[in-house]
Amino acid sequence: MKVALVHDWLTGLRGGERVLEQLCLLYPAADIFTLVYVPGSCGEIIERHRIVPSFLDRLPKRSYRHYLPLFPLAIESFDLRAYDLVISTSHAVAKGCRPGPGASHVAYVHTPMRYVWDQFDTYFGPGRAGLLTRVAANAVAPFLRRWDVASTRRVHSLVSNSSFVAERIRRYWNREVDAVVYPPVDTSRFVPAAEGPDDYALIVSALVPYKRVDLAVSAFSRLKRPLLVAGDGPERGRLEAAAGKSVRFLGSVPHEDLPRLYARARFFVLPGEEDFGIAPVEAQAAGRPVLALGRGGALETVIAGETGAFFPEPTVESLIEGIAAIDRLEVDPMRLHEHATRFDTARFGPELARAIDACLTRRRQ
Repeated sequence: MKVALVHDWLTGLRGGERVLEQLCLLYPAADIFTLVYVPGSCGEIIERHRIVPSFLDRLPKRSYRHYLPLFPLAIESFDLRAYDLVISTSHAVAKGCRPGPGASHVAYVHTPMRYVWDQFDTYFGPGRAGLLTRVAANAVAPFLRRWDVASTRRVHSLVSNSSFVAERIRRYWNREVDAVVYPPVDTSRFVPAAEGPDDYALIVSALVPYKRVDLAVSAFSRLKRPLLVAGDGPERGRLEAAAGKSVRFLGSVPHEDLPRLYARARFFVLPGEEDFGIAPVEAQAAGRPVLALGRGGALETVIAGETGAFFPEPTVESLIEGIAAIDRLEVDPMRLHEHATRFDTARFGPELARAIDACLTRRRQ
């Protein structure tokens, strides 16, 4: 059986690429198709496969997100007729690829496109984008929404990365998922610290609008409490300009340095609505509680009063009340670590393989 893996873009090694890594291990002879590929950016497991980029790869890669109106055309341009099984991993357009007439297509969906559905204003509202960008986004968004729904007809089996995403798929695409398979988290990398935690709270995140890191920056600046922010992205300049002296930006932290950074934190902060959220699971694996917005995937990974606390509204005032709540929480670091192993990498491959096999069996009947 000839297998193609279709991924939105390969420009770094983040949560979506960790899923792709596991697929590469399941299908070591598979070819990978992607919109844009930056060689050397996504690790040995992925890069030992044959990688086929789209025509967008010939344009300046630094600006690839600006090519959003061209994404549907680019993902549909791949010739997949030679493949018996197509597996897409999608948070943008990968699930809209065109499999061959006799092929089976399984889509692992991280989320329907946030920036054309419920988080459009977060990306393109006043203060987030210039006037021309907002005008262009409003002109293109209706087309992208129609395409996003219509292209699901090319998917024979939908697998979501959380029950929260399954509900979003139902709401926006009017489709039911066939399985929920939580993303792989390498919990073995993280162990609770032998000594007590330091005073800082921690965020590990891409600095993009929907992550709502601005809420945490404002809250910790107002309280003059230490907050470390690990990660980079287009919002960094704006966030640094708004931050008080108690907030430090670490930039992109090396993979090998993250376990200690987690383990020494007083608690981890998740200020935005996540589809699943790998970082909060990593924090719990390191024995540290999580303060999260009480929405989205965090409701499936954090146990209120035991492994963390929730704040109800995406406001600075609500987050400050949450800080007071988590300050009162007494936790058992080993219990947190044990809870996090529910999401370990070891169970991901077999669970996804069962979902794929179920699709193939239905297609043969």
